[in-house]
Amino acid sequence: MARAPGNTRQTEDAEPDQAKRRNSVNLFELAYERLEDLIVRCELSPGRFLSIQDLQTLTGISRTPVHQAVGRLAEDTLIHIRPRHGLQIAPIDLARERVLLRLRRDLERFVIKLAAENASPAQRNQMLHLAKVIRERRATLSIDDFNTFDRRIDTLILAAGNEPFLVHTLRPLHTIFRRIGWIHHNHTSGSFSLDGTVDHHLAVLNAVANRHVEQAVEASDALIEFVNSMFDVMEKEIDPSLLDCSIEPLIPE
Repeated sequence: MARAPGNTRQTEDAEPDQAKRRNSVNLFELAYERLEDLIVRCELSPGRFLSIQDLQTLTGISRTPVHQAVGRLAEDTLIHIRPRHGLQIAPIDLARERVLLRLRRDLERFVIKLAAENASPAQRNQMLHLAKVIRERRATLSIDDFNTFDRRIDTLILAAGNEPFLVHTLRPLHTIFRRIGWIHHNHTSGSFSLDGTVDHHLAVLNAVANRHVEQAVEASDALIEFVNSMFDVMEKEIDPSLLDCSIEPLIPE
């Protein structure tokens, strides 16, 4: 049966619209990832005030995707929208984030258990390969290198858990504590080694990949306790201005 001319035209018109929507989503995700990375590495300092235009310049991405990314980061409590004052990168409140770590522990237990039970053979293979690469490179890893691997670990385990709700809940928590780890590593004494962080993440990866459910949950709890230990050090050693740049430094640069 011949296709009606009108249907052909509608199909042709729909294809560019679909391409535009895909491009818009891709730019939004790219803007989110770039801003998230700048926040983790404190290139966007905690407490700093900016405008949408500032973020466009920093990311090299147009206004609409940046605006959408800011909306999600605001929902994630990583950016505060201040009426008449613009945008503020969320300052770090160590007491609050210690409470959030308890939430992360319980959520991680759930997703780790799901991942260990449900990971496909392909996902298990990816986990084992990722663990192998990290072991091979651990002697030369920088904190930024490790955070790249950490994002891949989180993405892979969440995919294996196969529950989209957990992705939206845990992703901002991962970002919050990735920023904590970055500051701890770069601004506290004796924190130059990544061995502890690497060992705990490898334990989680290997247990999940081998479907050792109880070991995976135990490894996840041990990782959370390791992160918790960072707070005692940070409370004693970190200049408050590193947690909120609106505070005057105790030791002027």
